[in-house]
Amino acid sequence: MEEALALTRRLKLPYLRKALADVVPTAKAQRWDPAEVVRVLLAEEAAGRDQTNLHTRRRRAGFPTGKTFGDWDESASSIARPTQDALKTLEWVARRENLSICGPSGTGKSHFCEALGHAAIEAGMSVAWHTIEDLGVLVRRHRADDSMAKAITRVLRSDLIVVDDIGLLPVSADAAEGFYRLVDAAYERRSLVVSSNLHPSGFDEIMPKTLATATVDRLLHHAHVVVTQGDSFRLAQATSGEGVKALT
Repeated sequence: MEEALALTRRLKLPYLRKALADVVPTAKAQRWDPAEVVRVLLAEEAAGRDQTNLHTRRRRAGFPTGKTFGDWDESASSIARPTQDALKTLEWVARRENLSICGPSGTGKSHFCEALGHAAIEAGMSVAWHTIEDLGVLVRRHRADDSMAKAITRVLRSDLIVVDDIGLLPVSADAAEGFYRLVDAAYERRSLVVSSNLHPSGFDEIMPKTLATATVDRLLHHAHVVVTQGDSFRLAQATSGEGVKALT
């Protein structure tokens, strides 16, 4: 057993090593076929690696809150149920199509985007979550040494890229540039999800018109546009007292 444990360390098989203490006595007691012992141990290693990779991809995505479809109310959303179901398949990501979700504040845009991101992670994809100002920071950080192209290339390593909450505030010149650079680089290569209080056709209200036109032209060419409607879920919960636990 000591030699086996040493080999698992040398071969970097931590999950198999952890399973040895339980599997070997069980295999002896139940007289397992040797091939079954090997299969079970390798399955433990594979499952452990899958779980670790899942955790790593979720951490690297940079999700803001951890909201998933587990706490998503399909019936309360103004997004048509067939549309929700079709987007959840993530087939559009495989086709490198985009998704633009726009509508009033509090109508579930960010929650739905984040839930899609978590679903993509569960499906084995990599995801990157950004706000539009994150892209402005990226531009400022890499402008000095002219490494912006390399920075965007690193972002594009993700299968799905989310840019959340466009339109709440005027977009800085750096953020507008970063957004254009991302959309241009991702065009027909990666899937983008964009959530906004404004329809993309109105982006020229918050960023220079020429830049907005070029950005939206590329963003919407292969895009599904979903418009949310209704009152804010947050405001409704606040006015009904559901936003907090009752004081005791």
